[in-house]
Amino acid sequence: TAVLPKCYEQPRTESEWENSFTLKMFLFQFVNLNSSTFYIAFFLGRFTGRPGAYLRLINRWKLEECHPSGCLIDLCLQMGIIMVLKQTWNNFMELGYPLIQNWWTRRRLRREHGQKAKDGFPQWERDYNLQPMNVYGLFDEYLEMILQFGFTTIFVAAFPLAPLLALLNNIIEIRLDAYKFVTQWRRPLPSQAKDIGIWYGILEGIGILSVITNAFVIAVTSDFIPRLVYAYKYGPCAGQGRAGQRCMMGYVNASLSVFRVADFEKKSEPTTNGSEMFGDAVKFCRYRDYREPPVSADPYSYTLQFWHVLAARLAFIIVFEHLVFAIKTLIAYLIPDLPKDLRDRMRREKYLIQEMMYEAELERLQKEKNERKRRKERNGHHKEWP
Repeated sequence: TAVLPKCYEQPRTESEWENSFTLKMFLFQFVNLNSSTFYIAFFLGRFTGRPGAYLRLINRWKLEECHPSGCLIDLCLQMGIIMVLKQTWNNFMELGYPLIQNWWTRRRLRREHGQKAKDGFPQWERDYNLQPMNVYGLFDEYLEMILQFGFTTIFVAAFPLAPLLALLNNIIEIRLDAYKFVTQWRRPLPSQAKDIGIWYGILEGIGILSVITNAFVIAVTSDFIPRLVYAYKYGPCAGQGRAGQRCMMGYVNASLSVFRVADFEKKSEPTTNGSEMFGDAVKFCRYRDYREPPVSADPYSYTLQFWHVLAARLAFIIVFEHLVFAIKTLIAYLIPDLPKDLRDRMRREKYLIQEMMYEAELERLQKEKNERKRRKERNGHHKEWP
């Protein structure tokens, strides 16, 4: 006897299968396209160690670090490349592929039909020779827009220009899609849909993820929280309850730690001691971190300022998320899903339908009553006849 393979997923209806397929395809594309941005925002340069104690891959290669100005610049450049080049390439492929396919079809028809092709085919035959509508054509359009929405919202704190680029891309794509539907594709068959299906839940999930991600970008990736901590706790205005340009004096020096060059590990020893450039041998250097100097009792351990910054970051994430979600809930409550006039019209239509059904049922019962009455009268007349 044949052993049937075990199926872990058996959707009962076609809509369930479409929802499952949509969710899996979205998750695959989302992870594939956003993994680089998440890596730059939250992992790049976070686990490299410190000078003199670098973490190495297979005890050989030092891990990649951020730009000296911070990882936010790298994230901004990555988002700019994605929003400009990727969207341009997508528009080119959406229009270029059917153009090339139709050109190849016309070339093949000219070779097969000869003079008839030169004289011109009738309009219906030219329309038939266009590219057929892809079965997942609408799915691809939805997927492209949802992914664009994710790029626009998830890292908008690092690249505020993303919504403008998305708007310009959509304006261009509307015209390209119109040209493609009219001249390059066969007319698609219309199909009725109640709503956008599982895409609505995916949009809700992206909205929640974007709030959390932007909170972490502002708190962890940018220097917003370290600057606030320095301005109110360690700067010239510490304890005064105010912050300004003068209060940030000395911030760069406070954000850099001191390292003794003699403590370099053998794999990281510099090739020169700097005497060619500075005249004297360089004994100390600076790096971005909050660590004790090498002459302290516990060298290269985290300072108190590091723990203050960490606590401020965690507090900001919690406050920011709750505040944004509270505002979102308030706006959703104040703005109903259906306008008041439309809701009243739907209620009136429902009332009229119920009234029509009641009158129809009442008329049916009246007819049955009259029919029974006439039948009873006929039966009584037949009994009196003899």
